Amino acid sequence: MLIIGIDPGIKGAICILKDGKILDVFDMPIMPVGKKNKSQVNGSQIYNEIQKAIIHEDKKDIKVVIEQVSAMPGQGVTSMFNFGQSFGVLKGIFSAMQIPMDFISPVKWKKHYNLINTQKDSSRTKAIEFFPYISSKLSRKKDANKADAILIASFYHQIQKKLRQIDDTF
Repeated sequence: MLIIGIDPGIKGAICILKDGKILDVFDMPIMPVGKKNKSQVNGSQIYNEIQKAIIHEDKKDIKVVIEQVSAMPGQGVTSMFNFGQSFGVLKGIFSAMQIPMDFISPVKWKKHYNLINTQKDSSRTKAIEFFPYISSKLSRKKDANKADAILIASFYHQIQKKLRQIDDTF
């Protein structure tokens, strides 16, 4: 199964995981908008990257897993609008590509990895522990979003693996 794990938002990331192995992880493609150094998610580039990753895959063997996000206290109206817009672009892309999506709350996957009430950078350490071969792509502190995308995809892979094992026993 090919799993596309996504930490949504302008500073998010996307991970492509196949049968538990990371094929690729990259920052969320963005593009400038307006005059004030603002950015928005580049939907065309996301489509191109995903299309390239799934070209030889059967769509029934692909699942997109997006972190289910919501408004946070203290976050400004404009930033929440932009975040929601990014989330909507992702949903639209995968709906149009006819790839099934699941949404996982941050609490679920973070609890699984014992990351509740830890620093943001702790996910980077955890991802490197599980996938040491990807450590060069997680060398900077700002790569914590890539680590989140990796852990989201990996969490989903582990859950699906357990469900298949249960099905096999019946």
